[in-house]
Amino acid sequence: MRCDAWLPIGELAKRTGVNPITLRAWERRYGLLVPERTPKGHRLYNESHVTRVEDILHWLERGASVGQVRELLERQADTPPVLQGDWHDRCQRLIDAVANLAQRSLDQQLNQAMALYPAMTLCEQLLVPLLERLEQRWRIHVDPRLEQSLFQTWLRSKLGARVYHDNQSLEGPPVLLASDNEQPFDEHLWLCAWLLSSSGLAVEVLERPVSGKQLQQAVARLQPRALVLYLGPRLEAEKLAALQELDIPQLLGGKTASIHEARLSTQPMAHRHLFDTPTGVLRLLQQSR
Repeated sequence: MRCDAWLPIGELAKRTGVNPITLRAWERRYGLLVPERTPKGHRLYNESHVTRVEDILHWLERGASVGQVRELLERQADTPPVLQGDWHDRCQRLIDAVANLAQRSLDQQLNQAMALYPAMTLCEQLLVPLLERLEQRWRIHVDPRLEQSLFQTWLRSKLGARVYHDNQSLEGPPVLLASDNEQPFDEHLWLCAWLLSSSGLAVEVLERPVSGKQLQQAVARLQPRALVLYLGPRLEAEKLAALQELDIPQLLGGKTASIHEARLSTQPMAHRHLFDTPTGVLRLLQQSR
């Protein structure tokens, strides 16, 4: 790297919005950053450090404490999404369609992929990596809201219609999918709903957060075969207590699963499982059938 590509701590602070005091604390107390040093001991950073700070902010925004972030980043580094050959090309074409706001192209490409591959393969090899790469893209995008709005509206409409169609021909108790996340849209929740309905499991979706008591009421009325709860940044004691009273398999997780893992492990339940991806949900449900 050229000498002029190194950034002093003040410039890193400007690039990332994190003040120098915090950057130094992340380095000294948590080992999250390892800068280079000038002969006089001044800190220097490069583009990899910028990315590192963005990754740290990403986990903090999800609800992780700063003390959890290092382990979360190490886990993330161990399992990067790897796409090869046709999957890489398909993913890139979908990203290009999002960037160009080309909803018709998105639709055509996904229809073609759905005709060629089973749902599990498509979810694991294309759609989950696509969501991860779009999330990375939008973290560094100056203003990603237009792309996000178009993509999320399209995806919910697309997957929601598929789930509705599948449910008409499926019998037996449904899987209840619920969200504990205040975000207006959770792509992984709807991807999970589509994957389950495509695999022969009827689903009912509670897209907006409900209280623990309301969740108990939903279970009492719907009599689901299992509860899949997508967790948000915070896990309330009231909702945990309500879950403990439910006598059905419970699958808890989503993108914030690793943040809550330690707390949930202190309250072991025979029918409770953690998951991080929609395919993980399907495998756990198939094992319990």
